[in-house]
This record gives sequence, C-alpha cells and structure tokens, in this order.
Amino acid sequence: MRKEITVNYDGKKCYDITLNRSFDHLVNDIKSAIGDDKTKKICIVSDSQVAEIYLNKVQNLLENDYSKVISFVFDAGERSKNIDTIQKLYEQLIIHRFDRHDLLIALGGGVVGDLTGFSAATYLRGIDFIQIPTSLLAQVDSSIGGKTGVDFQQYKNMVGAFYQPKLVYMSMEVFQSLPDKQFANGMAEEIKHGLIKDADYYEWMKENRELICQKAPETMIGMLTVGCNIKRVVVENDPKEKGERALLNFGHTIGHAIEKLSDFKLYHGECVSLGMVAAAYLSVKKGNLTREELADIEQVLVAYDLPIRISGYDPKEILATTKSDKKMVGGKVKFTLLKKIGEAYSDLSLTDEDLLEAIDYVLEK
Repeated sequence: MRKEITVNYDGKKCYDITLNRSFDHLVNDIKSAIGDDKTKKICIVSDSQVAEIYLNKVQNLLENDYSKVISFVFDAGERSKNIDTIQKLYEQLIIHRFDRHDLLIALGGGVVGDLTGFSAATYLRGIDFIQIPTSLLAQVDSSIGGKTGVDFQQYKNMVGAFYQPKLVYMSMEVFQSLPDKQFANGMAEEIKHGLIKDADYYEWMKENRELICQKAPETMIGMLTVGCNIKRVVVENDPKEKGERALLNFGHTIGHAIEKLSDFKLYHGECVSLGMVAAAYLSVKKGNLTREELADIEQVLVAYDLPIRISGYDPKEILATTKSDKKMVGGKVKFTLLKKIGEAYSDLSLTDEDLLEAIDYVLEK
C-alpha cells in the first residue's frame, strides 16, 4: 500500500507527499522530484537520537546513486533549534563545497525539519531540500506547508522563512521505533485537524483508537492520508498564513506559552492538548460548543494519553507569555476557536479576563 498527495502552490504542482510502508521507494521518489543527477551532493541533517536508528540506512540507500553523501548530526532536542546550530551546518556545507544544485535532507522530527528547511532557504539564497519526517508529529504537521525556522532566545520559531520542500517522504517503518509518548505527541495534531476541519475524521479517531494505537502500516497510511490532506488544503489556500492557515493554530497560543514556560520539558503535543482544552472552553463560553462537547474532547485527548490539566504554573505568567507570541495582531491575541466540531474561526475579541479564565480551567488547583 502506497499513497501520493500532491501539494500545489499558486495553482501549480509544488511537491508530492508520499506515504510508504518502508524506505524502499526513497531514491526513486527523490529522482522524480529533483531529477536523476548523480553528481549532486547530498547532506543528510539529523539529530543524535534519530541518526542512531536511521542515518546509516538512508545514507547507504543514497550512496549507490549519488557521488557524495555526507551527514550533519546535532544534539537532539529543542535546545539545538537555534542560530548556533545553523551556523555549524553552514560551515559544513561550505567545507564540502555545496552549491545551489545540491540537496539537503531533513531526517528526523519537527526540530530537524524546521532547522534544515531554514538552512536550505538561506544557504546561498536557496538550495533544494526534502523532508523525511520520522515522528508522527512531524508527519502530520511541520513537514507540510513550508514553514521553517529556529527559536531565538526564549521565543519559539521567531526567526524563519516560508520555503517549500521538493518532496516529503513518509515511511511507516518509523513507527517501529517511535515511543508511545511521541506517538501521543503526534496524535494531538491529528485530533486538532479533525476538530478544526473534519468532524467525521474526529469521530473516526474516537471510534478506532485501539486500531490506531496498534500502528499497523495500512491504518497509519489511511489516517495520515486524511490528516495530510486536511493540512494540504489549508496551506494551499493560504501558503503564507495570512488568513485560513491561522486556523491550524487551534490550541497553540496557550499551548506554546506553556511549552516555553516548561523550558520545553513538556512535549509540543502535550502543550497543544492543554491549549485545545482551553480553546474549547472559550468556545463553550462563546456559545458555540456545549459542555457535553467539551467533555467529549477531553475524553478523546485522555484516551490518546494526552494531558487535559496541568499544575505548577502561574496563570498570569502564561497570559504574559502568550503576548510575546508572533500571532499577536495590533496588540491583541489572534485566537482560534471552534464554531462547532469540525469548523474553526479566528477571534480577536477575547479579553485578558477571558484568557485568564481559560488558563485557570486547565490549571489544577
């Protein structure tokens, strides 16, 4: 079983997302995306955890067809997602004489993909790159849409660029090594996709939890096909986040604030889960959702081992941190709420009191 999804930009084909059982189609898919040029140099960018599992396998596949394949591996974790790591990667590319006709490959999760994409966008004013996301979170979220970037001081994704990959290659093989906590981390984004765009998909994830958690390749390809198509449609309609794409931020405004204040010790999906509960609470307060629907969302998140309450945080500090977010518009927080399950909208009318009430709701007393 194998699926292909084409992502368009300005009405023209931009790149393919391919969903595969293994890495067997990787070389052919790369050739289809960028041509069959054996003189092309390739740099595989990965982190220390992913490299230990998959780097040799991917490198061996590519070395048979390309003249030079090198790797750049950095310490795993959000702490490496900064300008210092980018500079070290630039240095390696310069030493090995990479030019605009060569290729970067992001082999890893969201940190690897964001950092590699930003390096590709800025090295020699633009070099091709492809994404090989190895986490569910990266597959359903960060690898699609061309948003790249790094953190600056305590500000998440503050420096970046919109830069599209030439290919997103997904192998279901990665689920063999993905820890359950990381799987839950990605399911937060899948649940988000259903809540903002597809009520039937949300219901399917509710009803098929046991099957999904078995991570069988056919199930994962089927689920990812729906989730990736939801994101594809949104980013095609709004490639540079000027309107509809902001809906993908459901759960992220308060979620990002908690993530920063945890010093990135909490997973992104865990923080988004908490943020979605807060946003759903505000959607109830606006009269859009019922209390029963809020309770249902909480039950689904808990069923996928995601948190819906947290302790040890100051609500005023969380509120202040949301206001350092890049989603601010004219001094107001641009907040994504639910009109109903399966339909989201952006709201600029929320007061500090509203936000504090929602933050209080997710804080354990």
